[in-house]
Amino acid sequence: MILLNVNGKAYEVDASQDLPLLWVIRDYLKLMGTKYGCGIGECGSCTVHIDGKAERSCEISVGEVQGKKITTIEGLPEDHPVKVAWIKEQVPQCGYCQPGQMMQLAALLSETPTPTAEEIIDAMDDVLCRCGTYPAIKRGIETATKIMRKGV
Repeated sequence: MILLNVNGKAYEVDASQDLPLLWVIRDYLKLMGTKYGCGIGECGSCTVHIDGKAERSCEISVGEVQGKKITTIEGLPEDHPVKVAWIKEQVPQCGYCQPGQMMQLAALLSETPTPTAEEIIDAMDDVLCRCGTYPAIKRGIETATKIMRKGV
């Protein structure tokens, strides 16, 4: 049995230690917000927070995260500045990459509440959007950053 802390809840999962965390989140815990994109950590669709840091869940085995705090898009509060901004700016087109985009940005903003343009580009550069909604994503990032600055 593997013990996990996901979104503040304790889970016991009967899975192989080397099974990717992504599949435990989706198949065992039935949390479908975290997406499978490439399976090699290149696209960012599967991004979750592990102890507050953005990580690719397709690359990390479930055995590696025992005793760590895992947060998926479902665990990000509804009033989180990133979720508020994404709704306000109507960011998603197909929406497939959006959980990864949002989790990547939320991790950046938790570390750096007022990031520079360069810090945003560095953090967000490797989360891919197949629909090309980058202008909407940029608006969402700008709005989330403004909300963080106001302390809302």
